[in-house]
Amino acid sequence: MGLSPVGMWSVGPRPPAFDASDLLRAVQDVRSPVHVVREHDAGRVGLAFGGEVIDRGQLNGHPALPLLATLPALYPEWLGDRSFTETHGVRFPYVTGAMANGIATTDLVIAMARAHMLGFFGAAGLAFPHVEAALDRLTDALGDTDLAWGMNLIHSPNEPALEEAVADLYLRRGVRRVSAAAYLSLTPAIVRYAATGLRTDAAGHILRDNHVFAKISRPETARHFLAPAPAAMLEPLVRDGKLTPEEAALAQRVPVAEDITVESDSGGHTDNQALGAIFPIIATLRDRLAAEHGYTRPVRVGAAGGLGTPRSVAAAFALGASYVLTGSVNQSALESGLSAEGKRMLAQAGIADVQMAPAADMFEQGVEVQVLKRGTMFASRARRLREVYARHASLDAIPAELRARLEKQVLGATLDEVRAATRAFWAERDPSENDKAAADPKHEMALCFRWYLGLSSRWAIVGDEQRRLDYQIWCGPAMGAFNDWVRGSFLEPPENRSAVQIALNLLEGAAVVTRAQQLRAYGAPVPPAAFQFAPRPLQ
Repeated sequence: MGLSPVGMWSVGPRPPAFDASDLLRAVQDVRSPVHVVREHDAGRVGLAFGGEVIDRGQLNGHPALPLLATLPALYPEWLGDRSFTETHGVRFPYVTGAMANGIATTDLVIAMARAHMLGFFGAAGLAFPHVEAALDRLTDALGDTDLAWGMNLIHSPNEPALEEAVADLYLRRGVRRVSAAAYLSLTPAIVRYAATGLRTDAAGHILRDNHVFAKISRPETARHFLAPAPAAMLEPLVRDGKLTPEEAALAQRVPVAEDITVESDSGGHTDNQALGAIFPIIATLRDRLAAEHGYTRPVRVGAAGGLGTPRSVAAAFALGASYVLTGSVNQSALESGLSAEGKRMLAQAGIADVQMAPAADMFEQGVEVQVLKRGTMFASRARRLREVYARHASLDAIPAELRARLEKQVLGATLDEVRAATRAFWAERDPSENDKAAADPKHEMALCFRWYLGLSSRWAIVGDEQRRLDYQIWCGPAMGAFNDWVRGSFLEPPENRSAVQIALNLLEGAAVVTRAQQLRAYGAPVPPAAFQFAPRPLQ
């Protein structure tokens, strides 16, 4: 095979594996050092454990085989960047994403923290009192521990005051990690959060209290977070007393975010990027900007989107991901805030059972989210609303026949009822929106159509049976891949899918897949089945 021995392996009590079935079992033993050896006569290459590595001169009649390579033990904890686990005080390089409207519940975040992983609460889309109540529960459960957890801070172009209020809440209450989502550029809220608490130690090293996990899918967006905060944004914050001059000065020496999550083809907001295409671009940009700005602290790049099987997780780490973030697969977990019916629908999804649909939070801009298609008509109905919005200047300009069809086939309510409900909602949340609607009929139409888009997610969460065909369930192809992987295993029924078991099995399987590839690269005849990992209860 062209492989030259590097020494000899003295046979121990465990015989080496040469047959396919024995090799398959050997590859699974990732927590033991493994030796790649070759038989003298037949020249077969196999795997060996235990024994002793010796020089040829030390044989002294002991049975030994030529040694081609030795690999140390491999643990799931080691798959990512060690600085990630050290910085955030977690055991595993694994994150659960902040699924909006509280679908990433406090229960999920607490479960992940207690398993020494990192979870983010899904604060996006929730009114301020609900965010505050969730933070109360998290601090009650985890506040007196060293366990890691975080909250979501979503860019809210339609509600900038809410974004500011949530950021201020996080600062007042000592939330140390936020998942920054849907940002196309920086805002004062995210810059203030990132810079607050920056200081130096006695040796002059920069210390930071607050960590931003920036979820991005484009280089131009990543650049904002990988660069230092712009002086033009820092100066007003200092002038308004929201940052100290020292914090602003140090903010120009570090990136806004030191954890960049590259989001590929995912559920919810997505650009449908292929991870293998976008991740190297962002990683290279990170390297270039780190050198350009002379950063002395590590800047990590994680991977998200499409991660529903051990092979995909292993591939993400092979690309250089410092950590992985899962989303869609956790919606079907026990701790998810989605209804039992919604979880059942997700558990039946295939990789093609997804579709793009208009987003509630950026409806006017034409932004879309990826949702479940199977078992629901939300996507087609939402697209119909977007078409009507694009073609008409106001609700009153919609022809009577079309209006009747929308009321019966899409909204499930009359436009007058939707108008009243929309006004009541904004009267409580942000009265200025009603003022805008009164002055701009097009804006009123957008708010009314967003009524449907927003409630469709709520109907899926509470399990409203009468609105089952209107369920908006964010979902990417990872869900279908996950369902295919767990079929026939203990993780197939939704009632068995704890977020921790999902995480541990993905990581354990990724370690097995990584070990299989390592051994194959060193000449071992690894069977194709070695790249498979069957889910099993893990601790």
